[in-house]
Amino acid sequence: MNVSNKRSKINDAFMNAIFHPTDFSKANEIAFVHALKFALSANSKLDMFHITSESHESHLSDFPSIRQTLERWKVLPEGSTKSQFVDLGLQVKKTIVSDSNTVRFILNYLKRKPTNLIVLATHQRKGTVRWQHKSVAESIGRQSDEMILFVPQGTQGFVSFKNGRIKLRRILIPIDYVTDPQLAVDTASSLAKMLKRRKVTFVLLYVGGKSDVPKVKTNKKKGWICETISCHGNIVNKIVQQENVHSSDLIVMTTQGREGFLDVLRGSTIERVFRNSSCPVLIITEN
Repeated sequence: MNVSNKRSKINDAFMNAIFHPTDFSKANEIAFVHALKFALSANSKLDMFHITSESHESHLSDFPSIRQTLERWKVLPEGSTKSQFVDLGLQVKKTIVSDSNTVRFILNYLKRKPTNLIVLATHQRKGTVRWQHKSVAESIGRQSDEMILFVPQGTQGFVSFKNGRIKLRRILIPIDYVTDPQLAVDTASSLAKMLKRRKVTFVLLYVGGKSDVPKVKTNKKKGWICETISCHGNIVNKIVQQENVHSSDLIVMTTQGREGFLDVLRGSTIERVFRNSSCPVLIITEN
């Protein structure tokens, strides 16, 4: 039975803007290629954003080169021209703002030009997003319901930095009754479809009794497999354990609106998952 994914956060009409803050660090490179690959696959606009202090001078040339990356991926020929890049239809905007205007700028920017996905590099030892001060994150969290892809420092993710190829074979989806499990399943399915994955295994993980597993509809597309695992124990430990056991390429989780986003910063289940995860974590906000 095929699912229409009406509740998915990813579809052709919805995924039209991606927001990627960068600190120009080596650790941010993997997050950048994920943001770029999403923009290419969804034919969406990519907004790249850098926060700098007034005492530190930054230039647009400090941003990762989109054209060089696409040449390395063989999307563009070596020595490509501007017109060849334009022909791809990829819209990219690069913005640098001073630290003193960060909160106001981001909030006003997202009000004027709402985004659908934020791609962030995270520092696992601190469990925080590298680019932002807590006040910035809280302000964004109060007024945004965008999906967030956290890419842990040190991970290779599911998009190759070298050639842009996608390795998305296993997606781990923790489900429960607190948040909408169908939303997570539908969004994971839509993501796999958008990235043109022919063979994917979706692993539904429920921490609790086997007879209590939430019922969800899954996509029966050829080459797609759905497995359900139930177990007992600490939810964070079990998620991380299953990720390692199954060599998951992505974890997809839902959170409850603004409060859920702020919980990420206070040490919630989600924050502890991406702190300990060795793969990217996609957070979907319930509305």
